[in-house]
Amino acid sequence: MTSDYALEIRGVRVTYGGIVALDVDEMAIPRGQIVGIVGANGAGKTTLLDVISGFTVADQGSVLLDGEKELRKTAPSSRAKRGISRSFQGAELFPSMTVAETVRTGLHHRLGTASVFGAALGAPWTRRRERAILREADALIELMGLLTFYDKLIGELSTGTRRIVDLTCALAQQPRVLLLDEPGSGVAQSEIDALRKLILQIRDTVGCTLVVVEHDIPLLRSISDLMFALDAGRVIARGSADEVLSDPAVIAAYLGTDQTAIARSGGRGTAEAPA
Repeated sequence: MTSDYALEIRGVRVTYGGIVALDVDEMAIPRGQIVGIVGANGAGKTTLLDVISGFTVADQGSVLLDGEKELRKTAPSSRAKRGISRSFQGAELFPSMTVAETVRTGLHHRLGTASVFGAALGAPWTRRRERAILREADALIELMGLLTFYDKLIGELSTGTRRIVDLTCALAQQPRVLLLDEPGSGVAQSEIDALRKLILQIRDTVGCTLVVVEHDIPLLRSISDLMFALDAGRVIARGSADEVLSDPAVIAAYLGTDQTAIARSGGRGTAEAPA
């Protein structure tokens, strides 16, 4: 039977020299939903994504894909082949490549690179593969609203548009689970709404599960079907965005007692500023 959860993190613990970076008893990520992760700097959010994607191996515990595939000791490349894709805070794209070339490069990683001899001889299978890459790249570029920037160099794009190109490359891997590490970081406020609509579109049209770490609380609140809050590596709240952001423990750990910050985030806590 297929699990209702795309990912399950059980008893996962990560320590660095005696410092506990992550200590999650249980975290279940429902299939086909957008799951937001909030927490202050150092709460363990990026470590959680590192554990899921394989860049950090947990000291103990289980990371299950689809309820049965144990991933804890699986290499990042193997996890990518199983359907876990990730974007990072800094989109490392080649500034001298066009948007179309960048997306095609992402597809080459999944569909394979032609051999030198096959390419030189113009082998039929090589030509078929290249045509498939062109078709799929064009479809992704259209889906992500990048047709206007098709032949633009990456170095000429705004931060927000580069983020969308980075997301497109992640989608080129046909992920079942897509991990986004602060997609709104450095993006102009005027582009945030477009990013929000795009993330919702990915959930609705592509159908993959998204796990989103983000400090822009209004953005995360508007897209999350489910939210977890971390503090000192531990889950301190889970539920809807409204439930988590109004939780007194979350307000104290993340939003603090600053009433302006609480109001800006939409939290409805009752914490009072110290005298």
